[in-house]
Amino acid sequence: MLASRLAVARLAVAVLATLALSGATQAQDNYNPTVGQAGKDVVWVPTPDAVVTEMLKAVKVTKDDIVYDLGSGDGKIPIAAAKNYGVKAIGIEYNPEMAEFARRNVKRAGVDNQVNIITGDIFVEDFSKATVVTMYLLPQLNVKLRPTILAMKPGTRVTSHQFDMGDWDPDQHLKVESRDAYVWIVPAQVAGEWSLKDERDSMSAMINLVQRYQRLGGTITVGGKTQPLLGPWIDGDKFGFSFIDGENTLQTVRMTVAGSSMAGSLSDSRRTQVTASKR
Repeated sequence: MLASRLAVARLAVAVLATLALSGATQAQDNYNPTVGQAGKDVVWVPTPDAVVTEMLKAVKVTKDDIVYDLGSGDGKIPIAAAKNYGVKAIGIEYNPEMAEFARRNVKRAGVDNQVNIITGDIFVEDFSKATVVTMYLLPQLNVKLRPTILAMKPGTRVTSHQFDMGDWDPDQHLKVESRDAYVWIVPAQVAGEWSLKDERDSMSAMINLVQRYQRLGGTITVGGKTQPLLGPWIDGDKFGFSFIDGENTLQTVRMTVAGSSMAGSLSDSRRTQVTASKR
């Protein structure tokens, strides 16, 4: 008799647990976010489809990219990236209900093999593998993220709906249906002193660079004479400038930056190979 009662009690507990789980699942399935609802740091307002399209186009997404959407909400941007470009996309969303809602949207869109929605904090989760970062946050959050973004691999493309990144000027400013969007390319860090030489050891020079984000200035000392760099620029890991050589000829250098070294060519008739190392 006692065994029978225990069996009945266990069955009752199991049924109640199943009903509770079913109720929780049904509540999740019925979750529908409302525009303007409060989140951890921002209210939820979805990015218009036209803006999403132009943002992804502006950062030149390809199938080889890895797209991270910071504060992904309903998953709209990761879904669009996956459907339109065939990329792997990851969304980071703090609100568990919203994240689950986004996962359902991902599944309905048929891109669940390409898109992963992470329930997490954008200031905690690691998105360093991204080649493209998208976001629709607030100005102060963009600025807070700025050091992390600037430490990412040079050439990483970043796009933000509506809000900029403080005194880091965008590389591109879009206007879409009265909305603003911005694009930045993470620059290599090249500030400092560099020793430059060519492959024949017929030229050696010292370059001093100052840098503020993607803005550069500096000097080159060659043949014992110091002159300002002409038109120095940085685009991801690509770096270039011009100078006047000892024969009063304009020369242009284009190099690829790899940490504390660079390699490239001089725009003379032989396309002389040049290298530089940081001192």
